Order: sequence, then structure tokens, then C-alpha cells
Amino acid sequence: MATARDADPERTQYWVVPVVRGLLALVPAAVITFSQNHAPELGLLVFGTWAIVSGLVVGALNLRLVAGRGIRSLFVVNAVVTVAAGLLAVSMAGGLPFLLYLVSVWAAVTGFVELYAGLRSRGRTAAARDWIAAGALTAVLAIVFLVLPPDAVTAVGLLGGYFVILGVYLVIGGFSLKWAAAPGAAASGSEQRS
Repeated sequence: MATARDADPERTQYWVVPVVRGLLALVPAAVITFSQNHAPELGLLVFGTWAIVSGLVVGALNLRLVAGRGIRSLFVVNAVVTVAAGLLAVSMAGGLPFLLYLVSVWAAVTGFVELYAGLRSRGRTAAARDWIAAGALTAVLAIVFLVLPPDAVTAVGLLGGYFVILGVYLVIGGFSLKWAAAPGAAASGSEQRS
């Protein structure tokens, strides 16, 4: 017998995913913000380290907490692309052109996939709004990095700015999901006791 919980694209604990993802984004934001060195090598190291950790952790959380098979597979794609981009960033020697290319390709792919997941899930889950916003923000990062004049300080600074905006938005969005689900969970608990 299927319950209403089984029909939801995400489980009630899903709020943990955006909060963890947001906190992970705030770490490279702080590193870039408080570093005086805005060389492309720093950008690649920070982006690469974040992408590997974030791809693995958030990918595993999505596998566990996203209930819809189609949506789950989209987030698996994002996790794989993110880890691959991170491995390329930390393992290949490259300067500013490589940083701009790698981040723009990563952002275009993952931004589009997350935006698609959000649009596909509209009306079925409260998380769709956050997926649309995060996907759109990431897609905008891709466009900015494609049209950006080749300046390392600007590129690394914009990457840090992206992490700040994404991190704060996702933490707020995650706690909003938790608090929005709390009254519903309390109401269903009181209905079961009646």
C-alpha cells in the first residue's frame, strides 16, 4: 500500500541535503574571501577540493533521501560530473584559461541538470523551488565565466561570490523545508493518535 510519503519526490529528512550542500559551499567561499592570493591555481585547488567533497557527500545524501527514481538519477549525474570536474581541477596543471573553461563547462552541465530537475518536479515537492534557483544560479555562473575577460582576480573572486550566494541560499532553503514539514508532521502525528 503506497502512502503519501512514498509519493513525495523527497523524504521528510531531505532538508539535510541543501543544508549540508550550503555549508560545504561556504567553506571555499571563506577560503577565497580571506585569501590575498587570487591566482588561478588557488581557484583550481579550492574549486577542485570542494567539487570532490561536495560531489561525494551530496551525491550520497541524494541517493539516500531522494525518493523519485528519475530525479535521483539526475542528481547522480550531477554528483559524477562534479567529482570529475574536481579531480580534473586538482590533478591537471592549468592556468586561468583552464579554470574558466572547467568551471564554465561544469556549471553549464550541472546547472542545466538541476534546473531541469526543479522544473520537472514543480508542484510535487517544495524542494523544486530551491533546485530551480540553484540550477539557474549555476547556469548564470557558466555564462559569466564564458564571457568573462581573462582576469584571475575577477574570476576567482566571482567563484567565491557564487559559493557565498549558493551557500547562504541553500542553508536558508534547507531550514525552510524543515520548518515547513514540521507542522505537517505534527498534524499527521496528532491524527494518528486520534
